[in-house]
Amino acid sequence: MKHIYLFLIVFLFSCESYSQDLSQEKIQRSFHSISSHDLLDYAAELSSSPYMGRLSGSPEYLEAARWVAGKFREWGIKPANQGSYFQYFDNPYTRVFSTGKVIWHGKKGSGITKELIFPEEFYPGSNSASGEITGDLVYVGFGISALELGWDDYAGIDAKGKIVVMETGLPYTKNDSLLAKWTPYAYHRYKFENARNHGAAGLLYVSKVANPNTSYLNDFIYAHIDVPVAELIFAVSDKNYAEHKKSLTSEFLPNSFGLGQSATISAETQHFPDTKACNVVGMIEGSDPELKEEVIILGGHLDGQGYLGELFPGALDNASGVADIMGAAKALSESEIQPKRSVLFILFGGEECGLYGSEYYVKNPLFPVEKTICMVNLDMVGNGTGFYLANGLSYPGLYQHFTEVNDTWLHRNMRSSEQRINYGRPRSDASHFENAGYPTFSLWTSGSVKPVYYHQPMDNIEALTPEIMEDAAKLLYLSVLSIANK
Repeated sequence: MKHIYLFLIVFLFSCESYSQDLSQEKIQRSFHSISSHDLLDYAAELSSSPYMGRLSGSPEYLEAARWVAGKFREWGIKPANQGSYFQYFDNPYTRVFSTGKVIWHGKKGSGITKELIFPEEFYPGSNSASGEITGDLVYVGFGISALELGWDDYAGIDAKGKIVVMETGLPYTKNDSLLAKWTPYAYHRYKFENARNHGAAGLLYVSKVANPNTSYLNDFIYAHIDVPVAELIFAVSDKNYAEHKKSLTSEFLPNSFGLGQSATISAETQHFPDTKACNVVGMIEGSDPELKEEVIILGGHLDGQGYLGELFPGALDNASGVADIMGAAKALSESEIQPKRSVLFILFGGEECGLYGSEYYVKNPLFPVEKTICMVNLDMVGNGTGFYLANGLSYPGLYQHFTEVNDTWLHRNMRSSEQRINYGRPRSDASHFENAGYPTFSLWTSGSVKPVYYHQPMDNIEALTPEIMEDAAKLLYLSVLSIANK
């Protein structure tokens, strides 16, 4: 009898070991099916000229959304929104037909004129009105009138009919409860509307990035200029730009003034106020009859900066994150070991316009927040040598799945942080999920090996490192599978 018991124990351990080995083999097959070549192909497709930089609200963005949804359908990933792959929301946009022009005129009477060079010295405004204006230049600091906070950049300034030169951001930068009172004044839209309310005809924004997160205002023409241009304008007025800007925050006093110069800005645009964009939503339903009511979300924004007289491909920001999610989605869908909990893939629209898509989802969730295990957001995950998982230290039980996968399979440097309250304006799709109470992670890369061309025309597939994209998709596949089946 003792020998029979011993045999049964050995047999059961052998069966368990065999089952584990078999599961490991199945997981390995899906793991090794994730290919950097496929991911680079996805990113190259989304970055290509037919999608015109995927400006949210545009027909080209909707085409990109349909292309991704077609891949989901091909891989057997189900539509998540009552039979649809799409969650639509209002999203006006402005089509920019050319780079336009910015011509700087030196001191009055000097006869000095300089036409700025695109893209080195200026970008056209993504939401500029169409036309041409010429006006005197007035520097208005941060462009803020916050009387209850003791700040008014327009005090003593006549901006009527003039072109204002303005900074982005705020004079107050500490991340504390007082910042919350300043935050409404940090939005680009507020700054533009405040300039218009003070009679300004146009704007030179000292921030040379393509940015659709701005206001379209009738007859208000603007462009973005690089810092060296602002330095030149200040030097002609016998002022040091860097020192003056620093003094605004160090002395915490507005200091606006006329520049004694003028400029001409021209733009060729058309505004579409009544258009819609969408989130792309696909899901893998969990295999467990009870656990499938719970969900893990993988998200990243699909939209880009569009076309500003030249294509802004948006490869790193954020075709890379979308491609990583697609790689993980395909592997999870085709995996021989299926997730017991459901997995929801959300590719957000309107991120570059002001986080429209993520805001819409948290107000119209497809799964209740209390049934959402976690949300992982990917943005610019395509250039680097390591990983950074923001908020991981605040959710150690969940974070452990990622570290174990990395330590066992990938061996990349991985760091993390605790979740902290952000009193400033939300800057990523993850922010809306954090604020709505979702356990939220943001996956980033660390150790960039190529230049990062943030919101620039050179953000093409040459700016990507496919190897880190492959490992990001593998990290997501195994970590999500581990969390789903725990």
